[in-house]
Amino acid sequence: MKIKPNHALLFLAFIALFSCKVNDQDKASPWPEQSNVTKPWTRWWWMGSAVDKPNIKSSLIDFHKAGIGGVEITPIYGVKGQEDNFIDYLSPKWIDMLSYTITVADSLGMQVDMVLGTGWPYGGPQVTANYAATKLLVETYQLKKGETFNKDIVPKNDKNKDIAQLLNVLAYGSDSTYIDLTSNLKGNHLEWKATNSNYTIYTVFAGKTGQQVKRAAPGGSGYTLDHYSSEALFTYTEPFNEALKEFHGKLRAIFNDSYEVYGTDFTPMFFGEFETRRGYDLKPYLPQLLNNEDTEIGNRIKSDYRETISDLLLYKFDMPWTSWANFKSFKTKLQAHGSPGNLIDLYASADIPECETFGSMPYDIPGFRREPEDIREGDADPVMLKFSSSAAHISGKPLTSSETFTWLRDHFKTALSQCKPEVEDLLLNGINHVFLHGSTYSPKEAEWPGWKFYASVNFNATNTIWEDVPSLFSYIANCQSVLQSGKPDNETLLYWPIYDTWAKNFGGNLFFQFKIHSLNEWLHDTPFYNTTKKLMDNGYGVDFISDNFIAQATFKDGQIVLPGGKYKSIVIPNCEKMPMATLKKLIALKNAGAPIIFEGLPNSVPGFHNYKAQNLKLSQLISENSSLLDLTSNLFKDLETAKVYPETLVKTGLKFIKRAIDGEKIYYVVNHTSKTIDDYIPLAIKDKEVIILDPLTKKYGNAIVKNETNTTLVKLRIEPGQSFILKTETNKSYQNWNYYKATQSPINLEGNWQISFEKGGPELPPSAKINTLKSWTTLSPQAEAFSGTALYTLEFNAPNIEADNWKLNLGDVRESAKIWLNGNYIGDVWSVPFSINLGQLKKGKNELKVQVTNLAANRIRAKEIRGEEWKIFYEINMVDKDYNKFDATKWQPMPSGLLGPISITALKEIK
Repeated sequence: MKIKPNHALLFLAFIALFSCKVNDQDKASPWPEQSNVTKPWTRWWWMGSAVDKPNIKSSLIDFHKAGIGGVEITPIYGVKGQEDNFIDYLSPKWIDMLSYTITVADSLGMQVDMVLGTGWPYGGPQVTANYAATKLLVETYQLKKGETFNKDIVPKNDKNKDIAQLLNVLAYGSDSTYIDLTSNLKGNHLEWKATNSNYTIYTVFAGKTGQQVKRAAPGGSGYTLDHYSSEALFTYTEPFNEALKEFHGKLRAIFNDSYEVYGTDFTPMFFGEFETRRGYDLKPYLPQLLNNEDTEIGNRIKSDYRETISDLLLYKFDMPWTSWANFKSFKTKLQAHGSPGNLIDLYASADIPECETFGSMPYDIPGFRREPEDIREGDADPVMLKFSSSAAHISGKPLTSSETFTWLRDHFKTALSQCKPEVEDLLLNGINHVFLHGSTYSPKEAEWPGWKFYASVNFNATNTIWEDVPSLFSYIANCQSVLQSGKPDNETLLYWPIYDTWAKNFGGNLFFQFKIHSLNEWLHDTPFYNTTKKLMDNGYGVDFISDNFIAQATFKDGQIVLPGGKYKSIVIPNCEKMPMATLKKLIALKNAGAPIIFEGLPNSVPGFHNYKAQNLKLSQLISENSSLLDLTSNLFKDLETAKVYPETLVKTGLKFIKRAIDGEKIYYVVNHTSKTIDDYIPLAIKDKEVIILDPLTKKYGNAIVKNETNTTLVKLRIEPGQSFILKTETNKSYQNWNYYKATQSPINLEGNWQISFEKGGPELPPSAKINTLKSWTTLSPQAEAFSGTALYTLEFNAPNIEADNWKLNLGDVRESAKIWLNGNYIGDVWSVPFSINLGQLKKGKNELKVQVTNLAANRIRAKEIRGEEWKIFYEINMVDKDYNKFDATKWQPMPSGLLGPISITALKEIK
């Protein structure tokens, strides 16, 4: 075909235009593709399971529009007056509601998890006394030489009289003899004469704790389950085999909450399991086990006892639970904290390990509010958080989840800005699958504030923060999309010497729980904790490792290989006790060339069985390998020898976590300090270009970098409260990042502000005009009681200053805001710093509109002052952050709206 000259010109122009368009487009965005798993999920409380299909659908649509990726259904106690609507757990109607929920969620691109029970912990009507949570119950009788014991043996404790199972009768003589009298029993009757000595007779029962399911839903009440018995577990799951048979592969995961099975230190088969696992019969040593005195023998036996409890929880419950679920194509999600077992191994037994934060943590960020009257002290210790993520990393589980924002503030008093640094600390410590705590199912027809769970922030449409919560959820999703990609990039493993804790006396108590609320008892100020802090504070990425995972480690191609990844070194902190097998494996790894760095060496094996002979062998093993077991005199130097280098960016005060992807590194960096960091930030990787990604706005661009020996320096300005993601690359792929600097001091915006109240309640206050910014609660009685959204409008003249951009700083915002300039939507600000770039101003008059939403606290306060009752819930009903009766009438009105000062700052772009 011939093309005429004028047609040829047009054709060439078209080709040039098309090529230009293609070349002008960036490559694919550096942001990973979003999915429902990258978005935050929420725990969804079904009160009384009084749910219906229209409200299930509307609630899920609300969640979806706000940016929630999935729900975790937890049925709990009900609402007074709704009894006729209660649905018994696992009844055909309940299963129909579950099926409908999954169908609607699937249509919205969401997924569904559920608790395998109601409330917590696991238990319910199918749990008979035989399979209920068990405790060791021992009663003693004194028998003098020549006396005859002739009686029925029954528990003295009336609560256990009819349900305790007599297992053994044991006699301990004053001449150190031991006689097992169990075979002498006729039923529960014993007749026996003490012929040779004075005796103490120990009667051993499998007693019952009597604990019931907490916050149970209708149809879910009953005994708490024995968590040390596979037989008990599979009896418990029988109703689910039938009820969930149609949901295989449709439910994503089943969940097991934090271990709040109190005082359960036994199971009927314990003695047999103990002998198999520890190598000796415990019964002859029962007096030493039960003696409260702090003695070496007693503590060694207690250590063995606690280790056996841990083994039973892991091998007889958690691992079979995951196997049961996986057979049905469900994943498992487990909170191991609070349990009496090895947290690393227990977390790793699930498909998704889950940690928990509780209460409020302090931050130095200027403008971050943490009023003492509204908070309870938090337990989000970074070292504690790393137990769950470490378990995921070393076992190869891609997700680590978290129960997030539990009791972050008192009811109705949590701002989005107060959520951000808390969730950032989770992300910084390896969590990448956030679950909100949480959302209460509330039908549309329920009077405001709707149905409420007693301990939540309450993320749903009845809460005023819902107005701008999509921005928080978008921020979390953007971060998680990156933090779920690639692989963890921690290079150092740190051994957790759990036997040093198990060997403590603890006042003679056999049952010791590794709880997040009692870190002083087992974590803080231990050598393990101090070494962890030292490594983290100096920029080293660390994961924790247990004895079980050391046993699985191999050394290949210069790296320590675990099921979940590869590491460059293992650090052994000072510890008193270590199993012989663990030390042998460490020596074998070191002989193979693995960098194993010892801060200290154990002086004993744990436990009681043959321990003196074992200690001699331990000493001999250490002596024979003394050249391999030199103690480090400089941990950081030894890590450098192992080619483990710190990220010195921590010296700036920034927090970070990094991941590896396709030969590149991803850094998530956060500024929780009180100062702006405006400098070249060092990354411990050489000769790289770097993309800056802003998870708040999804903007991105190539950074200005300088390359030094083994280090890439990235120009970064990061204000207190801000965060960025840095991704390395070999060549520049994107447009340049926009750097700005202020050319003048901030200019305050002053004038007459028009305030109009747009939505909220209990009623819309009258509009107002003010020339000095102050809390809208001072404007009128209606405004004092109001919670909702108001629009602030101001006209101002543009300064006669040249600028490439203008930065708007809103000062003190209560609590979140959307911004328009001259009719154009600019964006929203909901976290510290409350600032945003406006772009260009018009010459002359400009119109700024700021739509501000406050908290729900003032409305609930006014409601209670009017005497209107809304606390209509069974069981715990409503309590405040300290678990006292909730009473908002004692509150002062919370400042609301724009408090200022508001300013604009001229910016010049740095090329």
